[in-house]
Amino acid sequence: MKKIGFLSFGHWTPSPQSQTRSASDALLQSIDLAIAAEELGADGAYFRVHHFARQLASPFPLLAAVGARTKRIEIGTAVIDMRYENPLYMVEDAGAADLIADGRLQLGISRGSPEQVIDGWRHFGYAPAEGETDADMARRHAQIFFDMLRGKGFAEPNPRPMFPNPPGLLRVEPHSEGLRDRIWWGAATNATAEWAAKLGMNLQSSTLKFDEGGQPFHVQQAIQIRAFREAWKAAGHEREPRVSVSRSIFALVDDRDRMYFGRGNESSDQIGFIDENTRAIFGRSYAAEPDKLIEELKGDEAVAEADTLLLTVPNQLGVDYNAHVIEAILTHVAPALGWR
Repeated sequence: MKKIGFLSFGHWTPSPQSQTRSASDALLQSIDLAIAAEELGADGAYFRVHHFARQLASPFPLLAAVGARTKRIEIGTAVIDMRYENPLYMVEDAGAADLIADGRLQLGISRGSPEQVIDGWRHFGYAPAEGETDADMARRHAQIFFDMLRGKGFAEPNPRPMFPNPPGLLRVEPHSEGLRDRIWWGAATNATAEWAAKLGMNLQSSTLKFDEGGQPFHVQQAIQIRAFREAWKAAGHEREPRVSVSRSIFALVDDRDRMYFGRGNESSDQIGFIDENTRAIFGRSYAAEPDKLIEELKGDEAVAEADTLLLTVPNQLGVDYNAHVIEAILTHVAPALGWR
């Protein structure tokens, strides 16, 4: 059995070919798709975070809105770029959104991806400390955020406060009990997956990974997941971790599906460079008639290793079509693979 959710980047463009032509469209349609996915029986509604782009950006207003409009579905991110975040303010935002959602938040965080602008985090007021890289800064922010979610008091109270204080040191409020167990690290390497395991964060692995062995993407990703689980076991954590992978999967069940995705031109992994020195491997897309799709997915080692599958959706094709994409996987593919 697997949890199956969707992952939306929330793209928007004023193009007449797009169903999502403004930031307002992207936000409101994200809420509507989460509601539709819950009604279809999907397990999660996840959203990507990109700054300085015509995509979803600040996640917590959206997460809170989805939490207020749904009852069961998990609500998450994949991922929040921690280079841009004030960890303590983020604890407040996350706690509030999780309480509104009655404990359904699943927050994916990471060091971020290649940006739209040069060192965009500097415009948000952040800079690496002496001797740090921006990735180091992101991991430092993440560790502070993760530690503050324990809900331990640390701040000395004012002897003359505006309102009465409880006894002892004060913590960031509001505190949402259990949220710390629902933080995920988006890892692009085996080493950062192991680092996340040692801290006690769950693992998110996307459709992109640093090419560390030359094997097919799904094999490298499965190796990463196994390394994460070994590091988790060695760390001695009491609970079982969760692992998600993202995939672009389309069951071709009608003429619209065949028109959009029936060409099969992304059916193999791609190699590229995300900066001057970093060779990355990008996972293939899956698009086929259900019977063929089922056979292809049986060979995906990383999907087999994960407990959660996030379906990347083409949000600019509109809520109705994306609900159809999710329903087709839940109906025609998931049962045959034992995911349901």
